[in-house]
Amino acid sequence: MRRLGDLERAVMDVLWDVVPGTSDGVTVREVADALDGRELAYTTVMTVLDRLAGKDMVQREREGRAWRYRAAASREAHIAQLMLDALDLGGSRDAALVRFARSVTGTEADVLRAALGAEAGLTGPADREAGLTDRVADSRAGRARRVDEATDR
Repeated sequence: MRRLGDLERAVMDVLWDVVPGTSDGVTVREVADALDGRELAYTTVMTVLDRLAGKDMVQREREGRAWRYRAAASREAHIAQLMLDALDLGGSRDAALVRFARSVTGTEADVLRAALGAEAGLTGPADREAGLTDRVADSRAGRARRVDEATDR
C-alpha cells in the first residue's frame, strides 16, 4: 500500500470523518465543500476520488449521473496496513517490532497488550472474522474507540 499524497490524505480524511461506515457516501461536491480553506476545482476533487477508487481506497456507487464515495476501509485499518508494510521494508521484523514496542507510551502498551490478549483468546474462524470489539482508550484523544481488528491482514 502506497502512502497517500497530501491532497489524497485530505480527501480520505473527509471520507473517514464525515461518512460513517453505514452511510451511502458523499458526492464530489460534498467532498469539495468539506475541504475548507482549499481552493480546489470540482474536477480536481473528482480526479483525486477517481484515482483513490483505482487504488481501492474508496468505493463508489452510481446515483443518477453522479457517483457517491465512501472509504473502503477505516482509518485504523489503513494505518495498520501502513505499519505492516513498513515492517516488510527489510531487515528484521522482530527487531523493528521490539524497537516499536519500546517507543510506545504506557497507555499505548496497555492497548497493545489487551489487543494481543484478545487475539490469543479467539477460538474459532467465526471469532476471527468478527474481529475484536473491545473498547480501548485512545491515548491521544482521550476518548473510547472501537478496535475493529487487532490486525487487518
